[in-house]
Amino acid sequence: MKEVALDEVERDSEAATFAACVATILELPLAAVPRPTEEQDPAEVSTLSRWLGGMGLGLAPVANPASFSWAGPWVARVAPAGQQERRAVVMYGVPSGVVWDPSGVTRAGDWAIVDGFLVAPGDVALTRATRPPATSPPATRLLGAVEGLYVAPAAGEPARGLTSVMALAGRGLDGDRHVAGTGTFPSGLPGSALTLIEAEVCDSFTPPLRADEHRRNVVTRGIDLNSLVGHEFTIGTVRCRGMRLCEPCRVVAGYASRPVLRQLVHRGGLRADILAGGLISIGDQVRREPG
Repeated sequence: MKEVALDEVERDSEAATFAACVATILELPLAAVPRPTEEQDPAEVSTLSRWLGGMGLGLAPVANPASFSWAGPWVARVAPAGQQERRAVVMYGVPSGVVWDPSGVTRAGDWAIVDGFLVAPGDVALTRATRPPATSPPATRLLGAVEGLYVAPAAGEPARGLTSVMALAGRGLDGDRHVAGTGTFPSGLPGSALTLIEAEVCDSFTPPLRADEHRRNVVTRGIDLNSLVGHEFTIGTVRCRGMRLCEPCRVVAGYASRPVLRQLVHRGGLRADILAGGLISIGDQVRREPG
């Protein structure tokens, strides 16, 4: 996402904030998004709907926006507690939190979600992402190393750093909540056994992101974790398969003592399955063979 900022006058406009959120999600200039008048409902005006339809997209209303979660961006209209005035924000993650607020209304105190909308394809089959090429581009980093190992016995418990740990096939790291079934999210599902994050991402924060903030099991350095989605890789002798990006959510944001949700979008690491277990230690190579 590329955030679209508004000037001081436009921040007080529901129509402007709604247009800014749509532009942010689509990574387009604000001027490219049709803007309704202040008397019109931005979510219902036909000009915006027709414009989105020209790209094979539409606005799908969310039935229960206050509890809605989505592993991607969506638009919520929010209002300060006890007020009718609405502004639009971009939400993200499972569970969802605010990643872009062009008006700043959510930073000013209590607020509530009024309604929500997905910018969704009209025909998923026509817009589905294509698979990556069989061979990785030369710039992709395919070799790295383990820099940190962490387990936590239950959701909310402090992360404990280790020098080595047993990886249990189909389950997770010995002693971790993903094995015990005591984490925030269900255990045993595809992609629930192991979470990884790049040390380079952690280092991009000031001060660097701590284990109790990112809550990932394995910190790597030197390898592009995003490129491992859909591919087998090894950590030392342990064979794994990358299942999906470990996108940030409101839970991770709650552990951190500073804003981290927006900065971790598409940089939150990897969720993986453990195909063949064994011992993982600090310094082990993380490798994916090309192809």
